[in-house]
Amino acid sequence: QVQLVESGGGLVQVGDSLRLSCAASGITFRNYAMGWFRQAPGKEREFVLALTWNGRLTYYGDSVKGRFTISRDNAESMVYLQMNNLKPEDTAVYYCAAGDTALGLKSAKSNYWGQGTQVTVSS
Repeated sequence: QVQLVESGGGLVQVGDSLRLSCAASGITFRNYAMGWFRQAPGKEREFVLALTWNGRLTYYGDSVKGRFTISRDNAESMVYLQMNNLKPEDTAVYYCAAGDTALGLKSAKSNYWGQGTQVTVSS
């Protein structure tokens, strides 16, 4: 059974940093590109970042470039989202996703999704 389990969400203040984690199981982790998406209330799911299987290439969503980074640990089957200089518009449920390619993830072509973790940025 494939599971992607996000953690690390919470309530933070404007300008704070937060790191989300996603633990994968039931898949050969190194075979997948990994990514993060988010969905704010009343809005469509938005691509945030994606990373190739070897961690060498990152695709960025326009709204987070320069503030968010993605990393992965293939030995531990973990992917991370480091979020800096958080803004109220970053408030959303954040989802981890696994896909065949990072470029495909950018187009929301995902094989697997996590259940999401809430991030709320208060002003």
